[in-house]
Amino acid sequence: METKGGFYIAQIKQLQDRVFNRLLDEEGIDITGSQGRILFILWKEDALSLTEISERASLAKNTVTVIVDRMVAKGVLQRDADLHDRRQAIISLTDKAKAMRDDYEKVSQRMNSLFYEGFTEDERQAFENYLARILGTLKDAENDQEKTCEEEDMRC
Repeated sequence: METKGGFYIAQIKQLQDRVFNRLLDEEGIDITGSQGRILFILWKEDALSLTEISERASLAKNTVTVIVDRMVAKGVLQRDADLHDRRQAIISLTDKAKAMRDDYEKVSQRMNSLFYEGFTEDERQAFENYLARILGTLKDAENDQEKTCEEEDMRC
């Protein structure tokens, strides 16, 4: 059976990133879409650990660390020691990040409009339901793989 779903998803993701980054640049917002993903999480709940951000963003912790480092250097985020666990850092929004929220959300809305252009509400809902099913299946597969690795004391 030949399928193209994964291929389309990969292409959409790459193209979506380029278009979104261009829209951010046009609005003078000096962050990337990946950095915006971190901001979006922190706008919902500020002052999180790298592990919490990683889990919520579905990104590897080392990837989040690199992104956060760049954002700290730009003055968008700040890193402070966790008072309860010195091994952890708490990542928080700066005033600069808080000030860019409205402009970023406008760009996000423009991107949503592009993404769903020509879709009926029923089509949008069905599409998102299918994507949620795929995401759930992949998460289950990842969890099963991690359990197998732990049970067999393997590094995966």
